[in-house]
Amino acid sequence: MELGMVGLGRMGGNMVQRLLNGGHRVVTYDRSAEAVSASQSQGAVGASSLEDLVSSLSPPRAVWVMVPAGQPTEDTIDSLAPLLSAGDTVLDGGNAYYKDSMRRAEKLAEHRIDFMDVGTSGGIWGLAEGYALMIGGKTEVFQRLEPIFKTLAPGEDIGYSRVGPAGAGHFVKMVHNGVEYGMMQAYAEGFEIMEAKKEFGLDLAQIAQTWRFGSVVRSWLLDLAANALEEDPKLEGLQAYVDDSGEGRWTVQESLDLAVPAPVITLSLQQRFRSRQEQPFGVKLLAALRNQFGGHAVRRSE
Repeated sequence: MELGMVGLGRMGGNMVQRLLNGGHRVVTYDRSAEAVSASQSQGAVGASSLEDLVSSLSPPRAVWVMVPAGQPTEDTIDSLAPLLSAGDTVLDGGNAYYKDSMRRAEKLAEHRIDFMDVGTSGGIWGLAEGYALMIGGKTEVFQRLEPIFKTLAPGEDIGYSRVGPAGAGHFVKMVHNGVEYGMMQAYAEGFEIMEAKKEFGLDLAQIAQTWRFGSVVRSWLLDLAANALEEDPKLEGLQAYVDDSGEGRWTVQESLDLAVPAPVITLSLQQRFRSRQEQPFGVKLLAALRNQFGGHAVRRSE
């Protein structure tokens, strides 16, 4: 089966390699000529433009967009649409907001072009381990493109599914990432408590390895924590700054819209905000209030 791939960042490039290893024909395009050349060295057919990519595919075409969410995705799909024909399919594997995906599906449908939003999890490990794929779109299109999903997934019958109509794939991936926020925060808090118990001299890397096997809290995230602690037991090479890429915020907003309580995910997002602040004003006010009502000591700025 053949597929066009637009966007050859680390994940997109790894997906191309996995597809090529699975025997698929892949036509690639990226604004970076070097990235296209690298994909050609792996066996892909390189394209010099979107027009070249589309003309190199046989109808019905399938073009996978793997560029950053937001305006880059919007611009890429807008540029692709007039080049495609009725019966072709655009797949978006980025972390787009699900309502944007629903809108894009409606817009493409006006030209009888199908749209599939593919929530993709696996990160830099996907090449070796496979990708979890949460797919939104028409059932018949999903079935036609299923060989692609089988190759990218961890196994032929695991790790991928059509979860609903267009928009559902990115919605499920959004919630997936919200859950991920909460799990990561719980691990972070637990290991911080153990690190603070100095009298025991706990070896956190050893404990992470112990928890990986047989424990009810074992997970791939714990495997990654074990790797990080093995490489840098005190994490001295890192700053306590944690970014967020949007999905956690969207999940929290959705919980508000649906009146579904999500305290763990919400607090884990708030903790990320706090990690980016130096000398947060709110904490200073807490100290000031304790001093005002109780005469408790405060630490003054030099």
